[in-house]
Amino acid sequence: MAVSSENFTFLQGFLYQESGLSLAEDKSYLLESRINPVLKKLDLSDMDTLVSKIKSGDQKAKHEVVEAMTTNETFFFRDLHPFEKFKDVVLPKIVENKPKGSTIRILCAACSSGQEPYSLGIVLKENAAKFADYNVENIATDISEDILKVAKNAKYTQFEVQRGMPIQLLVKYFTQDGSDWYLNDDIKSMVRFEQFNLLNSMAKYGTLDVIFCRNVLIYFDPDTKRKVFSELKKHISNHGFLFLGGAETVMGVTDDFVPMKGERGLYIPTDSIYS
Repeated sequence: MAVSSENFTFLQGFLYQESGLSLAEDKSYLLESRINPVLKKLDLSDMDTLVSKIKSGDQKAKHEVVEAMTTNETFFFRDLHPFEKFKDVVLPKIVENKPKGSTIRILCAACSSGQEPYSLGIVLKENAAKFADYNVENIATDISEDILKVAKNAKYTQFEVQRGMPIQLLVKYFTQDGSDWYLNDDIKSMVRFEQFNLLNSMAKYGTLDVIFCRNVLIYFDPDTKRKVFSELKKHISNHGFLFLGGAETVMGVTDDFVPMKGERGLYIPTDSIYS
């Protein structure tokens, strides 16, 4: 069902306010493809009725629209490079600068269906001897409650595990049941999932050593990106690291973080001990 210009403008503003999603004027086709299933789910006749419900404060309608528009693709060991840097650069430096017996705290923002934090869990498991004197807290967040249920379940199709998961790790950490693969409990238990909107305060997460915030800022406008970076800066330690997606950068957007010299795609706070 086509979206009128008036409804598009309203939903554009609603999504920006609720999730930070900056929907360009030429994305009406995307809105249509994501929202039409919502109309069927809510048994609504047309887009006008949906918009009216949102305007009247209908929480179910609001929830379903945000869920539909903010669920994005992910896969295991996506782009690989960040996971290699996490293992070879980040973990050794954090161990150097944190006292033994303390907790290494990791946050995966916009984790979608869980492949990123579970990939980190596998890296941590495979390299456990390197930080045996430390505890690890691996927190994964997403704005979508529906996708977090999928992540917590940790059941993946053959297609999903084939995208990025090395066969030796698949056999080691997953159990097959027909055409589905279930992640083993030793990795599942390493991740704590929570619903969280990146536009909100991160105070409850305290001080973090590593933040993965990949492939989500590309959907935000410059002002929203600066707001998110400012909040991330408040809660990252001065020996911490920030990972962004391959198409994302801090350059020309914020002064809160800078690229780490010699380490492509790895960022550090401006007051970093590594500067």
